[in-house]
Parts: sequence; C-alpha cells; structure tokens
Amino acid sequence: MALHYYCRHCGVKVGSLDESAVQSEALGFHHLTNEERNDMISYRENGDLHVQTICEDCQEALERNPDYHQYHTFIQ
Repeated sequence: MALHYYCRHCGVKVGSLDESAVQSEALGFHHLTNEERNDMISYRENGDLHVQTICEDCQEALERNPDYHQYHTFIQ
C-alpha cells in the first residue's frame, strides 16, 4: 500500500509514501471528521490511498487571494 498526495486545486503530485504499516494517527487522519476523510481520501483498487492536499503554490495563491477559497479550482 502506498499513499499518494495530490493538490486538490491544480492536481500536481505533491509526494508519495510507500510505507505499508503507517498508522492513520501518524499521518493525522484521526483529526479529520468523517466528512473530511470522505472528501480528502480515496482508495484505489490496488490498495493505494490517494489523499487530496494543497501544494505550496496553491497555498500561496490562497494567502494572497482569500476570495479563492470559494472555488474548488482556481488555477487555469
């Protein structure tokens, strides 16, 4: 099982973890509500997890333009 992190706004791959024995507590997933987990984490047929996060570029854009928070995708 591997974890793959992708930016929820621009789709760029942020990184991956190839750990098979990583606990959700170590990743901070236990701090998420069920709704947040369903929104951010998806399971693939091969057992991999795909996690939506925010890349540095999109985070900077959100800090400079707070009104972008209302959009799911704001980078063209």
